[in-house]
Amino acid sequence: MRYVVSILVLLQLSFAQEIKEPTPSPIVVYWKTLTQEEKEIYLFSYLTQVYETYEQLKHELGYNELTTWYFDNRADMVFGIFDQLEETDLKEFVGWIDEYYSHEEFLDRPFYEALAFAFRFQQAAGETIWEKYENLKFDKIKLKD
Repeated sequence: MRYVVSILVLLQLSFAQEIKEPTPSPIVVYWKTLTQEEKEIYLFSYLTQVYETYEQLKHELGYNELTTWYFDNRADMVFGIFDQLEETDLKEFVGWIDEYYSHEEFLDRPFYEALAFAFRFQQAAGETIWEKYENLKFDKIKLKD
């Protein structure tokens, strides 16, 4: 009897410790179905939508808590990306977003977090992802020359 009970307890523990994989967010599932060109179009549309939303908020509400929050949390980064588009191709940002979503632990994260990752890594000095990571560690950033 003890033998049967111990086997049942071990089985319960093995099922209880089953690792749950993150459920991909709908944007990740959609992103992964797009071709390279479609990802560039989606990214540019997203950037434009954030810009236009911020402009509309300023026009309708002026400068208040909402427009300040939206600028600090969404639009500021988008403006930074727009500033870099003359020097950096959208393909580079798409590549970094692909890199972000290639890691299982980020599959349930929102798109703006993937974009923030792409923006930071695109700016970092270094040729490889490891060099860029080392340069970004502890918020120490070495910008490209």
